[in-house]
Amino acid sequence: MRVMGIDYGDARTGIAMSDLRCSIVGTTTVIHSRNPEKTAAAISELVKEHGVTEIVMGLPKNMDGTEGARAELCREFAKRVEAVTGLSVAMWDERRTTVEAHNILSEHNYHGKKRKNTVDAVAASLILEGYLAFRKRG
Repeated sequence: MRVMGIDYGDARTGIAMSDLRCSIVGTTTVIHSRNPEKTAAAISELVKEHGVTEIVMGLPKNMDGTEGARAELCREFAKRVEAVTGLSVAMWDERRTTVEAHNILSEHNYHGKKRKNTVDAVAASLILEGYLAFRKRG
């Protein structure tokens, strides 16, 4: 059993996968694509390759808890992922995950292009960590 976390973006989509016990983040990657169909297909391949049984995707809410246009885009993309993987996608409040990811990378001296290529995977890891902790609490 493995859970995948997704931080969907226009040009880069961060992916994080749990270990087999679903207790920690084990693997991360970034899918570089501006095409939602290609991104969903790449996610489907990762699901098959890694034996993913559950997917959680970040839902970008406004700070007051409302949902805007970006949240609707993510919900539409989640439906696309469900269609190509056959798995349901849980939506997870991702407020401040990108800010936190940037802070983590700053603390570890990741700057410029190095940061740009890593921040989405770190954000996906934070989404997945939050979801896994929620599942443990029960």
